[in-house]
Amino acid sequence: MEPFDHASALEGCARGDAASLRRLYDQEAGFLLAVALRIVRRREVAADVLHDAVMDIWERAHTFDRSRGAGRAWITSIVRHRALKHVRAAGRETDLDPEAGARIADEAPDPFVALAASQEGARLHGCLSQLDADKRQVILLAYVHGLSQSEIAERLGTPLGTVKAWVRRSLIALKDCLS
Repeated sequence: MEPFDHASALEGCARGDAASLRRLYDQEAGFLLAVALRIVRRREVAADVLHDAVMDIWERAHTFDRSRGAGRAWITSIVRHRALKHVRAAGRETDLDPEAGARIADEAPDPFVALAASQEGARLHGCLSQLDADKRQVILLAYVHGLSQSEIAERLGTPLGTVKAWVRRSLIALKDCLS
């Protein structure tokens, strides 16, 4: 089975081909819902975020450039930014009581499982494992849990400048590893 061609689907969306959007949605909806759910922590809100993100993907597909990065990463970043925008607009933290968090963890598909299941995910997982533990943790806190660099610095008790340097160096290392 050939890997799904996200870039071609996005290029189809840019041409106004609704079938391309449907294929993209059918391929990635579960994973993207899990990404949103990890950030907003409520399934119904995550579904709304996903809907809005899919509309953004449709409307902004013409801005996707395959030479600048992978299509799956592009759509995942749109969902992530949509979810973060919702959390910030709500003006509240996403921390829940332990029982609610356990219920969500039981219901939500684990994005790492979906990520590892894909070929790109396997490559990314391998590259992440090559990072030092601190740097890997910073990347995961930022890009999976949606924390800002300031929030990461506060959570880890690490200077903000150090966190910024770790993020920058880690992203460069990941880019080199994946290319």
